[in-house]
Amino acid sequence: MKPRHTGWRHLVNSTRYSFKGLGAAYRHEAAFRQELVLFAVLLPLAFWLGQTPVEWALLLGSALLMLVVELLNSAIESVVDRIGPEHHELSGQAKDLGSAAVMLALVILGVVWGLLAWQRFFG
Repeated sequence: MKPRHTGWRHLVNSTRYSFKGLGAAYRHEAAFRQELVLFAVLLPLAFWLGQTPVEWALLLGSALLMLVVELLNSAIESVVDRIGPEHHELSGQAKDLGSAAVMLALVILGVVWGLLAWQRFFG
């Protein structure tokens, strides 16, 4: 049996695997790259639009949520594709559910940013 690492070794390995996953998403997922560009644009805007630490947290949190959900969607798609290329109703459903989660994360982003922008400019 393979020895399990704990403590610092586990933290180092987990961090390495996380960066490996981010790199894979960047290389292989066009949607992740597009959302990363959107995040890069929104990051400085969050500090301009938000006026309090709570508003900054909401703006940045909704943008980060979008990236997190896209990563999970990509993971679902990878697992489904690994199982096999033939069409199966449950495989299609899993991919559709992942896509729906991304869409809802984008809706959350739009609502949070829209409400805070409305408050800033018209409130």
